[in-house]
Amino acid sequence: MRSLEERVAGHPCFDESSCHVNGRIHLPVAPHCNIQCNYCDRRSDCVNESRPGVCSRILSPDEALGRLEDATKRAPCIKVVAIAGPGEPLANEETFETLRMAKERFPELKRCLSTDGLLLSEKIEDLLNIGLDTLTITMNALDPAVGTEIYSLVRYNGEILRGEEEAQLLIEKQIEGLRCAVSSGIVVKINTV
Repeated sequence: MRSLEERVAGHPCFDESSCHVNGRIHLPVAPHCNIQCNYCDRRSDCVNESRPGVCSRILSPDEALGRLEDATKRAPCIKVVAIAGPGEPLANEETFETLRMAKERFPELKRCLSTDGLLLSEKIEDLLNIGLDTLTITMNALDPAVGTEIYSLVRYNGEILRGEEEAQLLIEKQIEGLRCAVSSGIVVKINTV
């Protein structure tokens, strides 16, 4: 297994010496989301709105690979290919197809993903198979009472959950996924909104 330094080297979000030198590209291939955050507004499409997960349109995996090829030719400083949405990457097969294609075509690029963590423990083997280097989990609450203020619903195994039940499930799955990712050797960062 590669060392922590090897896994984060060159990633502008994890390696301070790379943050003004190397770039990353977020490919918008994940349309569906499995939770509804009360603060989320994915309708933004503005030249000044460039955070991960906001896009003008969803790309197919083939279109995303074409965008990646074009971007790396124009900006050789790109060292990371990432998927952050605009929906939940782990709830979309397009995420895995895109990252498999990117791994095959650009094995030198680090692969990164941002997730809400609900499906992380269930998808960890898939992430390891595509050679995921780094992962960001957005965790906004550890108390279900707080979670009910942040999330209006969770879709899990064909059910829609609301209230403290949904918040408790999400929190438990996030912690379980975090443990799985760390024990698998993936470098994890936690974001909170």
